[in-house]
Amino acid sequence: MNCSEIQKESLGFLMHDATRLIRREFERLAADHGLTSAQWRLLVHLLRNGPLPQARLAELLEIEPISVSRMVDRMEDAGWVTRSPDPNDRRIRIVELTEKAQEILPQARIIADDLYARTLSGFSQSETEALFSSLRRLIANLSENDHVR
Repeated sequence: MNCSEIQKESLGFLMHDATRLIRREFERLAADHGLTSAQWRLLVHLLRNGPLPQARLAELLEIEPISVSRMVDRMEDAGWVTRSPDPNDRRIRIVELTEKAQEILPQARIIADDLYARTLSGFSQSETEALFSSLRRLIANLSENDHVR
């Protein structure tokens, strides 16, 4: 196997390519709603966790706080989220879903479910279960390493 064949088959390249293609397809399917995949992810974190400080959103999205601030600026202007000062620390800005965002999230779920069904088409139930189990183990292995540092 030559060097380019090894790179094509490496775990990192395969996972990156799969993630990139899923994200690109989701953005194509959800384009009518005017949100990027990063913005969708931000909305989902707020749906799952409730109102959050911008700094926590940056951690969850794994992007710089200034990038979250700019994203939230655009989303607030478009009516997807609101920001308000934390009652205990006015330096902290709490981001919360608007009614507009709450109404659109079920549509995003349908888009994602359809995309994931298409992504996993041709996989048997046992192959799908093995894939999910393997990914959960991979995540756990890497999460354990976070605690070792």
